[in-house]
Amino acid sequence: MAFENLTEREKQILYNLVTHYISSADPVGSRVIANRFKMGISSATVRNTLQDLEEVGLVEQPHASAGRVPTDLGYRVYVDYLLKPDDLTPAEKESIRQSILKEGRGVNEILGQTCRVLGDITHQLGVSIAPRFEEGILKRLELIPVTEERVMVVVVVRSGLARSLIIEIETAIPESSLREVEAVLNERLAGLTLGTIRRTISERLADVSGSGRLIKLMIDSKDKIWTDAGAEGIHIHGTDYLLQQPEFADLAKITELVKVLQDGRILSEFLSDAHAGGLVIAIGRENRFAEIMNCSLVTSSYRVGSISGAIGIIGPTRMPYNKLVSVVEYTAKAITDALSGVDGKKDS
Repeated sequence: MAFENLTEREKQILYNLVTHYISSADPVGSRVIANRFKMGISSATVRNTLQDLEEVGLVEQPHASAGRVPTDLGYRVYVDYLLKPDDLTPAEKESIRQSILKEGRGVNEILGQTCRVLGDITHQLGVSIAPRFEEGILKRLELIPVTEERVMVVVVVRSGLARSLIIEIETAIPESSLREVEAVLNERLAGLTLGTIRRTISERLADVSGSGRLIKLMIDSKDKIWTDAGAEGIHIHGTDYLLQQPEFADLAKITELVKVLQDGRILSEFLSDAHAGGLVIAIGRENRFAEIMNCSLVTSSYRVGSISGAIGIIGPTRMPYNKLVSVVEYTAKAITDALSGVDGKKDS
């Protein structure tokens, strides 16, 4: 169905129907549209137009005697062609910026506070996921002895982010050997993305002589050292808001959503498209996971140097996209500025 094939009247009636349904959660009848939106046409004309929109799959009747509601395709047409995003006020922008820094300027603090801000502002489920560490370019690696049988590996990327983990060693390794291996690793791996290192470290260290046991351990631990933290990097807030939505009065729908929220891997993959950059809106059955097919997702990416992460909101398909799009896009920009040490007040 091509949007261009819709008449101006059909576009306006679809827009009015979606707008009213988002605010009311009740199926919309032709008389409501004719009277509330003062279109200057009769309810019979509106009813005929709604029948035409139903024939092309943009609206549907949940019950024979009820009004009509948008389909997923109807929401898609609304979002792509009819949506008029709200402008945030300078006060709203400043509130977002101040709120995300409320708990501190570390990545985890900012992302944790961001999902709370998104949830509280939108009354949907706020979600934020940590930067995709594999995209980062290695600046340096440090090997720090913790005990005789444990070594801390600290990986620092050019954006300034770092992660650390403990690896187990069978017997004590002299600190001089740790420094030698550390120097070799930095010489051969610095400047590469962490993903590249994970895929090619075996070949890059194949001819290294001396400290072979530790080198082998570094190769064998490649999936631990150079891979994203996964579910540990996900923050969510606002489940209570979703439970207040009439769409989730059905216990089965709540159960499906809770399954997703409990499995960080699914949610991380669900948000992965947002890493590509810009705003992404996934509506209903466009989502890849059956558990979230009753929901929409509005996400945007943020950047820390060369690394990207994503934030967004999850809610019923009946959500106020005009406001949420602006909130999510601006919040992503505010996070990018905060993590980059940029003063964002100038664009308020």
